[in-house]
Amino acid sequence: MDHTKCTLYSGGLKGAEATFGEAAEKMNIKEVIYTFEGHKLSRDKNAVILSQEELERGDISMELASRMLNRTYYETDKIRKVLQTIFHMVNSGHQVFVIGSIQVDGSVKGGTGWAVELAKMFNRPLHVFDQPSKQWFTWKDSWKEDTPKIEYDTFVGSGTRYLSDTGREAIEKLFTDSFPQK
Repeated sequence: MDHTKCTLYSGGLKGAEATFGEAAEKMNIKEVIYTFEGHKLSRDKNAVILSQEELERGDISMELASRMLNRTYYETDKIRKVLQTIFHMVNSGHQVFVIGSIQVDGSVKGGTGWAVELAKMFNRPLHVFDQPSKQWFTWKDSWKEDTPKIEYDTFVGSGTRYLSDTGREAIEKLFTDSFPQK
């Protein structure tokens, strides 16, 4: 696959998303960062500020998100906008890569878990690097250990703000394994 024809979709936040962006930039892979007015980013190259109308296309029920992720999300405007932005990321990228923590119930910790749940709903190839176990997993009706590669020309890079050295290395290895330099 020609990496120069690929596009990474991300949220540009510190940690995993900024690291995905840096890795893409090193490989000359196009990067699109979805955000909203007033949202503070770590990385804002190629940022697309979603209008209120665009955000609303990604609107979800906070009750549904709470139920699917087994946690409580309150009706705050910022959390709603973050979840709406994640919808646009997952809707744009065909393959989804996440750095985080897989919980006992199979969900992924934090807001990152919404990208995982949307990827499942949209039937996207889904891969999570579980920082605690230092291992990649791919979703196939349950989590299976794997060593994924970027195989589609549009993909999502999302994850925790609390990126470990192992998580950073996993992102870098994902890119170098997927796009070996000649």
